[in-house]
Amino acid sequence: MTVASPCRNICALDPTRRFCTGCLRTLPEIGSWSRMTDAERQAVLDRIAALGTAGSDAG
Repeated sequence: MTVASPCRNICALDPTRRFCTGCLRTLPEIGSWSRMTDAERQAVLDRIAALGTAGSDAG
């Protein structure tokens, strides 16, 4: 099974943090997505998911 791209067609680069604010991938991740293995893609998705939960305990 192929791991689907997290692209949301909301492409905007955050110049400070150097990632897309739509999908949260870095430019190298976006550029190499089509050549990545499913394991590599899943690692990117796991990193993105961790960003969403980072700081969730801050109160």
